[in-house]
Amino acid sequence: MTTFIIFVVLIALVFEFVNGFQDTANAIATTIFTRALPMGKAIILASTMNFIGALASERVAKTITSGLVGVPIEEYVILAALIGAIFWTVFTWYFGIPVSCSHSLIGGLIGASMVYTMHVNAIIWNGVLLKVVIPIGLSPLLGFCAAFGLLKLINYFCRNIAYGRVNSVFLRLQIISAAFMAFSHGNNDAQKTMGIITLALISANQLGVDSGIPLWVKIICAATMAAGTAAGGRRIIKTVGRGVTKLTPPGGFASETAAAGVIELMTWFGAPVSTTHTITSAVMGVGTAKRLSAVRWGKAKDIVSAWIITLPVCMAIGGLACWLIGFVV
Repeated sequence: MTTFIIFVVLIALVFEFVNGFQDTANAIATTIFTRALPMGKAIILASTMNFIGALASERVAKTITSGLVGVPIEEYVILAALIGAIFWTVFTWYFGIPVSCSHSLIGGLIGASMVYTMHVNAIIWNGVLLKVVIPIGLSPLLGFCAAFGLLKLINYFCRNIAYGRVNSVFLRLQIISAAFMAFSHGNNDAQKTMGIITLALISANQLGVDSGIPLWVKIICAATMAAGTAAGGRRIIKTVGRGVTKLTPPGGFASETAAAGVIELMTWFGAPVSTTHTITSAVMGVGTAKRLSAVRWGKAKDIVSAWIITLPVCMAIGGLACWLIGFVV
């Protein structure tokens, strides 16, 4: 393995670490702000379940490896994609804006690949549409509706039970829903870096196109994401946990369960969706189930705006990075 490909793998792991601390909030923000678990224990739970989930499947990784770019590319193109994704993820993390690490990476890969080939036909646009663009819109919508419906059902069946007892029960249930959310996060998000490392190895002729995801790649990606999660994403935790709406234990359970279910569905189809988009929309659904005014729609607007621009911005950054690196290598 050459020095350059080792460097690309290390940068990919940096991205995975950043993904972990950026997306910590996806699994545990609602659990912390409903006081189901203190932050330290919640982060340990999320780290553990992230690691387990990351080893569960490889459908999403295969989408990254062979479903988006239709021509051979060099390792430095993948490096450029990673640079674009890391830059945007850290930039938005600093301002506490929950964006999608997944779509940052995919945008960077698309932009870098187009600059490298100087042609739009390098991209499998049908794959981008079916596995990226449609899920971008569909998964938040499903998360919103599922969380809205689930909280309505909880409220209906618990209508004659004392409020304090309901909260007590759902505080315990929320630990389970947080674990499910963390598992689904690892099962979907960790696979993107597995896919990008495998693509880099294929580009360097270290692997065959049909070799699948090596076990060592799965393990180091799972461990790195878990480490990033353990480092914690407290800025994003504040935005998801209390920036959109005030959550109660039943609402926290509903949002986590609904979002995790949607993510697992998309993972089964091999779609690299955003856990950030899905859980944040689910939290909005929970707030709306109480009343429209319970959602801080101004904050929600800022979050949605960041979602919309992530893909094109990262395409531009990835393309620029590829153009600059091309002069050096």
